[in-house]
Parts: sequence; C-alpha cells; structure tokens
Amino acid sequence: MHVLLQILVLLALSGFALSRVQEVHNVLELIGQTANKARFSTDVAIGKYTPPEEMDPQFWYNIADEEIAKRLLQPQPNSKKAKNVIMFLGDGMPIASITAARILKGQRQNKTGEESSLSFEKFPYSGLSRTYCSNSQVPDSACTATAYLCGVKTNIISIGVSAAVNFNNCTASQDPANRLTSIAEWSQNAGKSTGIVTTTTLTHASPSGAYAKTANRMWECDTDVTSYGVDASTCVDMATQLVTQTPGKNFEVMFGGGMGKFLPKTIKDSHGNAGERSDGVNLLSRWQRLHDKGVMVTNRKQLLNVNVSSASSIIGLFQSGLMNLHMDADATYEPTLSELTEVAIKKLSHNNNGYFVFIEGGLIDIANHYTQAGYALDELLEFEKAIQLARDMTDIEDTLIVVTADHGHAVSIAGYPGRGTPILGVNQHDTDINGVKYSVLNYAAGPNQYLDETGQRIPLDDIIGADDAITPSYIAKEQGVHSGEDVGIWASGPQSHLFTGTMQQSTIPHLMAYASCVGSRKKVCGS
Repeated sequence: MHVLLQILVLLALSGFALSRVQEVHNVLELIGQTANKARFSTDVAIGKYTPPEEMDPQFWYNIADEEIAKRLLQPQPNSKKAKNVIMFLGDGMPIASITAARILKGQRQNKTGEESSLSFEKFPYSGLSRTYCSNSQVPDSACTATAYLCGVKTNIISIGVSAAVNFNNCTASQDPANRLTSIAEWSQNAGKSTGIVTTTTLTHASPSGAYAKTANRMWECDTDVTSYGVDASTCVDMATQLVTQTPGKNFEVMFGGGMGKFLPKTIKDSHGNAGERSDGVNLLSRWQRLHDKGVMVTNRKQLLNVNVSSASSIIGLFQSGLMNLHMDADATYEPTLSELTEVAIKKLSHNNNGYFVFIEGGLIDIANHYTQAGYALDELLEFEKAIQLARDMTDIEDTLIVVTADHGHAVSIAGYPGRGTPILGVNQHDTDINGVKYSVLNYAAGPNQYLDETGQRIPLDDIIGADDAITPSYIAKEQGVHSGEDVGIWASGPQSHLFTGTMQQSTIPHLMAYASCVGSRKKVCGS
C-alpha cells in the first residue's frame, strides 16, 4: 500500500475527518531555486528576469486601455450594463483537458464522445488569454490571480502586489506604491455584494487574488509566515487579511476549505483536526464578532439549510485543508461546487445593486499535478455543471458570466486514436517504435513513466483506464507541472462580445469592470 494511503487510513481509523487532497505546490520549484539548491532569498527568483517597465502597474493599465479601445472600435451589439458579474476560474485547465472532458462527458452517456460539448463551450463569445507572469514564462496561480482579479501582472508566487515586489520581501509588499486593488474591491466601492467560492482553501492562491496582498502565496497563516523566516507580527498572513482587512472583511460569501488556517493549534476544528495558527488567535470568533448576523457552516447539511435572507454574510469551511476531489468526497458531508454556487448566488442576489462573485474549480489543477487525468476530467465536469446552473439561475440580460483558466497543464491528446476510443484508455490504433501501444492522454512530467528494468515502455492495457489511474508521463518528477500556452475565455451576458481575440490575462478584470461600471477606468455606462 502506498505510504500516503497508509497514513490516511490510520488517521481515518483514529476518528479524524480527512481530505485526501494534499498541497502540491513547491515554492523552490516555482521560483527556480531547485536546480540551485538555494533556500529562500528576498532577491528576484534566481535566473528569472523581470523587465523593469513591468514593475509599474501603469504599464499593465495602459495595455488594458489599449486592448479595450481596440475592441470598442468594432461594431457594438449592445450597450447593456452588467448588474452582476460571475467569474468562473478552472484552475490548471488547459484546452487539452477541456477537449478530453467533453469526450469523457459523451462517453459517460454511451456516445463516442468527440461530438459532445461542455456548458460554457455553448457561450456565444470566446477568446484566448496570455498567461505568462512578469518573471516567468510559465506561471503559477498566484501571479495569474493578480492578473485576472487585479488587472496587473506580477512575479511568480506574489499576490496583490506589483512586480516591484520580490519573493518573500515583506517590506516591499507593505509599500503602498506596490499594493494593488481587485475587482472585488472595485465592486464593493460601487455598492455591490461580493464573494469567493473555491474547492481548495479560502487562503489558496486563486481566491486570495480577490483580497490578499503578499510577497509569498504560502503565507496563509502566521505559522506559515514564520516558517519562511519572516516576522508574522509585521507581515500579516492571508487568513488574517481576509477576516480583518478590506475587501475580505466585507465579503458576504466565503466558501471553501482551509479551516485550520483560521484557528489556533490549541483547539480542534469542526472536522476533528487541530488548527494551524501559532499566535493563539481564533479568527473565526473574530469574524463572528464583526458580523453579528453572520453564519458559519461546515458541512453540506448546514449549507443547504442556511437562511440566506436573514444571514448578513456566510462563511463556509468544509475541510481542515483542501476539499476532497469530487469522486472521493462524502456526498452527505461535503457540498458540490454546484451546491456552493447555488447558495452563493441566492445570497448575493439580495443586493439590488448587483454583485461580483469569484467561483473556482480549484481541484482540476490538483488532479493534474497528481497526473490522474480521470480525477482532473471529473473535476472539470463538475465545474461545467456549476456554470450551467449559474447561467440557468441568472438573467442573461443583466448577468455577465466569464469562464477562463489561470494556466494550463502539460497534458496532451495524441496518436490518431479512432473515434470513440476511451479517453482514459490506451490508443488501440498506434504503437511506439517497439510495437507497444500507448495511452491517449499523456503528461510531459510526472511520477510514472511505466518502464521495465531495461528502460522500455511496458504495455498499459491492464494498468490505465480507471478513474484513479496515474496517467503516463515522460519526464520523471514527483508531480505534473504547469504549461505556458494561452488558455481559453468564454463569455455570456452583457458586454460578452468584448471577450474575443487574444488578450493579456491582466485585461480580463478591466473588461469585467467596464461591463459592470465599477472601478476608476473606462465604463460602458460612461461611454
């Protein structure tokens, strides 16, 4: 039995509520220091260059203005304003995974699969987003979150600060000149309700782009800050920022995992695990004091029974750490992404001024890191169900829905398999030079190359095909890696026609702000 599995079984027998999903992001790998064997530094990531002009946020604001202006020169189908904006983010969702997921969807319906479509693929407008960050050709979820939520590209690992801030540099991250605001804050300033929803943790990189300002995405609680050699009393961790600072403290919906980041080590959370904080602070008690009519929920039953009309705000923490992959989750205990989406929209819809909500299918990325394509595609299918639900619940005349990814993963579909070939299986229509058939899906890097003692590939017919199988890769690494190609954007609703062509990822929030008339830049209602 795999060592990790043995540990999980022993803990489960001890009565703990567990998530199988573990954090996969390696800071040293992301900043390029694994090859140099260096520890941590306040210098820019070793060997990763940041163009000086890109350190100024105005550089990216100017590009956004240009890209919006170019789109406005085209015939405009309408001048409608988006009262509401829903941004769906498929973390680590490359075009290849979307294609594979659509095929799997069809094959689960006993079709060949290739002819199927995902819900968001039926949206009327689509485009491409350029995902590189200021000092990295291939990005992580931190610099990308800063781009698609704050409208500025930054260095890898950083969230909510400009590229003038180097990795782990607390002092630079505190400089007001380097701190950014997000579309969530712009929306709050316009009187709208706001929220974040994720299947990862509330302090994970993607949702944190809506509220956090940090030089290290791993500073999720004070213990994490200290572990990187930084004074936690000076550099505020992300969980504390979410509960006590603008715009996080004003969110009316916060759904995800990561309960441990909000609680001290001296007490157990609702899932039976000890908190992670070393400062003794119970941030959930502090949140409750700040929100007299706020409601906290920690399981599916509580979520579905919450009274969204009487609750001033709702925080849902459904695991100590990351939420479980959909196929592994206890369906009676953990809510699905669709259920989280439904409650979020019902709550936020009470504001007559409208709302902005960020909704992330965050475990697509985690499963792709595991190189378990079956899990990744199932997470993507759960993601598309939530999008369909959101479109069905809202009025296309006043609600803009934007779907995109932060980055891709190095997965491919190749080798001329015939129509209807099981997408998780072996290509029966081709072989390698040694006459061995190979899988339809392959990762560039990952833990299993399926080689014999002589280094030759082994037959896979009896090995892959199951949902939890490890998909083959050709570069031996502990986990899969991100990819740097453009990712898709799909849009439906007011001003969705602007989300076409190829654009910088950092232009996305400016387009959403234009459509919903928030922020300080150009707006459709002021045109």
